[in-house]
Amino acid sequence: MAEAVQPTPYIGRSLRRREDHKFLNGRGRYVDDIKLPGMLYLAILRSPHAHARVTAIDLSAARATEGVRLALAGADLSGKIDNIKPNWVIPGTVVPNRPVVAVDRVRFVGECVALVVAETRETAYDALELIDVAYEALPAVVNEEAAIADGAPQLHDNVPHNITTYFKTGGGDYAAAARQADEVLRLRLVNNRLIPTCLETRTILAEPSVDGRLTIYLPSQVPHMHRRWIAETVGIPEHLLRVVAPDIGGGFGAKMHLYPEELLCAYLARELKCPVKWSESRSESHQATSHGRAHTELVEVAFRKDGRILGTKIETLGNVGAYLSNMASGGPTMAGSYGTGTYKIKNFEAVAKVILTNTVPVDAYRGYGRPEAAYIAERTIEAVARHLGLDPVAVRQINFVPRAEFPYRPYGSRSTIYDSGDYQGCLDKAVAAFDYSGRREEQQRLRSAGRYRGIGVAAYTETCGMAPSRRLAGIGFDRGGWESARIVQISCPSVTQLSQESNTRRLRYPERI
Repeated sequence: MAEAVQPTPYIGRSLRRREDHKFLNGRGRYVDDIKLPGMLYLAILRSPHAHARVTAIDLSAARATEGVRLALAGADLSGKIDNIKPNWVIPGTVVPNRPVVAVDRVRFVGECVALVVAETRETAYDALELIDVAYEALPAVVNEEAAIADGAPQLHDNVPHNITTYFKTGGGDYAAAARQADEVLRLRLVNNRLIPTCLETRTILAEPSVDGRLTIYLPSQVPHMHRRWIAETVGIPEHLLRVVAPDIGGGFGAKMHLYPEELLCAYLARELKCPVKWSESRSESHQATSHGRAHTELVEVAFRKDGRILGTKIETLGNVGAYLSNMASGGPTMAGSYGTGTYKIKNFEAVAKVILTNTVPVDAYRGYGRPEAAYIAERTIEAVARHLGLDPVAVRQINFVPRAEFPYRPYGSRSTIYDSGDYQGCLDKAVAAFDYSGRREEQQRLRSAGRYRGIGVAAYTETCGMAPSRRLAGIGFDRGGWESARIVQISCPSVTQLSQESNTRRLRYPERI
């Protein structure tokens, strides 16, 4: 009899990664590696001011430089490229206009002010130095709390008090819960701004063809979405646009947004009828690529002396920078919506304010809204445990959503369902594997000897994927949430060929490197 096939265990052993071999051998292919005949280079002049009026721009010296094909300011592009529009707009949001290149006012350090296209990269950047821009500096505000205070500088005429979105959700009766509680704590939590720093900075190459088609090489995490965004904004029929995403070199969200440079390369390549390339310097990346996080949360939690939480109230102040980037209005609103985390909190109020400041736009990076929500929930639980002098594991256990109550609707939500979960079981296994009680005893022994060792506990839930198209439309997400592909050929090699190929791969890709 044939021997029974045993399943291959994947947990607890190292696995070969398919993609590493070419990178370790220097065979990765990034956009900056692509060179095309007749290629021109784009360089962008950026604002040194956080907030200023642009009163005059003199491009004459740059235009007269040998090797410069084009030098343009924002006014030269008005009506030729549409404003950059966000992709996720929570209903009720006021969207400020964002030109691809600033026309008469800049609102953050690094905003595009003018551009040069030249035959070499060196010539393009040298010509930038010859552009003379006159600025009238204006008061700036960079903090989300200061931006909504009385008398704060206003960034856009159509966005009063710098608040683009006011979002409210919740369930139950928090005020009643607070009256019934033994104690109420108030917390101010800061989820600081961060700057994505990818291994490879962004590079864009746009290549036109004689039949009107345009190919864009772009390190995109969402090439299908980029294709539509660029087509809509530049005014190219989508069937004439092809987006190619070679090796990306790190993204985690930073390379899934629509940026001015992508639109400029597409427009300029069609205008000049030759390939146009832009490559981001490392320092430029910190001014031109969207930042992440930048939240302040004001939390109020009502609880009993045994650690049971009766209700939570959250106010999220989400700093999204000077303009609404692709998904800007979604993150701060999600942070509040998922603020109860893995815990059964029936009485819940959450308000989110999406706030403009004179800073680089903020967008999705390493999760969006959900990590911030986990931060809110876990910091709140920890604060209650410390205030009462209780073990943080015990306080989590008393507040977990019971396994028997799944599928579970947090705070009676109509739109959100947790389909399944066993939070208590997961924590029990983690506590046992870690030897939690033993580590706590060890912690006390070390402390008496003057050594301090921390033990952190966290339990969070995660939503994966962006859900069906119908739900996306309900929350203002203007894309379908699906992709398609055309199968052009199917081949079925023989078993012998597959075996030979498998042996070849086994020789080329060793188990460990």
